[in-house]
Amino acid sequence: MPELPEVQTIVQSLAGIVARRIDAVQVNRQDVIRPAGFDLGSHLTGRAVANISRRGKKIIVQLDNGHRFFIHLGMSGRLTLQSAATPVQPHTHLIVQLGQNQLRFVDPRRFGGIFWLGAEGSADHELGPEPLLMRPGDLARRLRGTRRSIKTALLDQSMIAGLGNIYADEALFSAGIDPRVAANRLSGEQAARLSRAIKQVLRRALRHRGSTLRDYRDANGRAGQFQKLHRVYHRHGQHCIHCQTPIKRIVLGGRSTHFCPKCQKKR
Repeated sequence: MPELPEVQTIVQSLAGIVARRIDAVQVNRQDVIRPAGFDLGSHLTGRAVANISRRGKKIIVQLDNGHRFFIHLGMSGRLTLQSAATPVQPHTHLIVQLGQNQLRFVDPRRFGGIFWLGAEGSADHELGPEPLLMRPGDLARRLRGTRRSIKTALLDQSMIAGLGNIYADEALFSAGIDPRVAANRLSGEQAARLSRAIKQVLRRALRHRGSTLRDYRDANGRAGQFQKLHRVYHRHGQHCIHCQTPIKRIVLGGRSTHFCPKCQKKR
């Protein structure tokens, strides 16, 4: 699933459609639109795109009349900007005509969708703070309130918004914290170290335009490059870059988790 660096990269690659007028909307699958039965086309056609931003893993589009909607990519969703002459791929559920170009939402597994907010709806529902803006003390306070494993806690979007499997594993490795330790057992120093590690890992991933493991591309079809710099994620069985111990893979909360048993030794 695309995480904060991938979603932010897509937002940046869509900057060129700001101020563009929406000429037409084609909805090929109504069940990807929320609320159910909402006539998205009539609310978009004739309007201009005023702004595109990100909140957590959501891509938020604001129109020139102040109304907004967000797109969640789910597991396999892609948002691409292409010439109208480009053949339409299978599983293209939404096409937004912008002059000679089209913004297309493709989602084979249909875990994503388009969610109408209108003028009053908030994209912040059930989302915690942005990790790049969160202060170490705020993270420590939130972690003290849960006995779940630290890895599971970091994946909770109400705890911290935008993190997922890749960057939680990478940040925990960078901070030297075992993913199995209870979140409320972390010391203040460990929480501060983790806060720094999260920011450092996300900033590095943003510079490399995210991680492409399977489906992810930006709006122009470009793959990310950060997967080449992963230190633990999907490297199980390979040697740790620091101590040469084989990276281990376990399952926590139903999610694959990768760590170095020596560098992230449980205390």
